[in-house]
Amino acid sequence: MDMNINILLFEEFEPLDVFGPFEVFFNTPGVRTRLFCLDGPQMVSGAGHVPVFAVGPNEIDHRGVLLIPGGDGTRPLSKDRRWLDRLGELASEASQVLTVCTGSALLAATGLLDGHRATSNDLAFDWVTSVSDRVTWIRDARWTVDGNFRTSSGISAGIDMALSFIEDMVGPDAADRATTEMEYVRNRDSNFDPFSRPDTH
Repeated sequence: MDMNINILLFEEFEPLDVFGPFEVFFNTPGVRTRLFCLDGPQMVSGAGHVPVFAVGPNEIDHRGVLLIPGGDGTRPLSKDRRWLDRLGELASEASQVLTVCTGSALLAATGLLDGHRATSNDLAFDWVTSVSDRVTWIRDARWTVDGNFRTSSGISAGIDMALSFIEDMVGPDAADRATTEMEYVRNRDSNFDPFSRPDTH
């Protein structure tokens, strides 16, 4: 099947949140992935000063799949109403929305996650949940699926979520192929996050 996946970039994004899922999609035939920035085509620096070129929003399929990563850049953006309004418009057009790590805080700040189950990075969980009390936050989850929204916990969990997404959308053979190509040991249990801290529940 043909599928367009658009991965959002912003200053201080977490590189593994982007390139972990990107590697899954890259190893899935029929999937086309674009890295884009809401502010137009430009170089964007991730954590560790990793420079990446991103196309503008006019160069992506707005009805494709949207992936929102996390990273330190999510904190100032979670308070930028103009930016969030644009993100909300784009997320509303997308066929499905995936988030990794604190990317769920940005989606929650748009209001689109209201009434939905979601998770996020355990180390930043208190901050993420403070962004919106209208979301049913699930700390123990490795990733969640609720309607057209999929959210994953900290950093590497985005790979497991992306593999699960490919399995659901394309088929188990495609997910197995990507896993083998990446030589990755997959976590298949969405309800178990080994990095969740039960003492803080």
